[in-house]
Amino acid sequence: MRVVQNVFEPKASRILRVLLLNPSRTWTIRELASEARVAYGYVHAIVATLTRNRYVVRNEAYRLEVVDPIRILRRWAAYHQFDAVNTVSNYYTFEREVDNLIKGFRSKATDHALTGLAGAWLVAPQVRPIAVDAYVHSQREEKRLAQDLGLKLIPKDGNVRLIIPYDDGVFYKPQVIDEVNVVSNVQLFVDLYNHPARGEEAAVSLLPLIEKDWSRALLGAKRNV
Repeated sequence: MRVVQNVFEPKASRILRVLLLNPSRTWTIRELASEARVAYGYVHAIVATLTRNRYVVRNEAYRLEVVDPIRILRRWAAYHQFDAVNTVSNYYTFEREVDNLIKGFRSKATDHALTGLAGAWLVAPQVRPIAVDAYVHSQREEKRLAQDLGLKLIPKDGNVRLIIPYDDGVFYKPQVIDEVNVVSNVQLFVDLYNHPARGEEAAVSLLPLIEKDWSRALLGAKRNV
């Protein structure tokens, strides 16, 4: 049976998101491949490794379910290197108040989602950001959003960073908070964990919310049995 040595590599991230953001569901490999939009053979190999490492098991109906989501999430986050895998462009705006910077992203026509400390600030205000990080799908969307917000491209240390992600899976199951698009709490945790400016602290502040969502989903699934 083919296995993948590193289930936390960027290509596998779509599968991890599907498993972690649908805690009440069980899966066949074909269903998982369809939801993650990944080739069946690759999902089969990832599942073989996840099963071998006891991240997932097969239940009595021979369907896949997650054993310990927190363990998977922490391992994935520890491996993930945000700046290394993404394409980051630094921008500057004269607006210095971070709350106003965030409000600027409300109801924009471009397809984007906040992440990092700015995203966490909307979800669970713990560490006040000094910059705003936002994913965009493409360079075209980046330029359109920069123009819309009146941003100036600079070499480094911008107070707004527009990011073309290593994979569009980062947009899976986003949330809208105060009219601003934000990535899922799972994606926020992964992006923040190795962030140098108190990122781990902000990530840990999200764990109670993530665990609450999982508990609520699992309870609902049991009631529907």
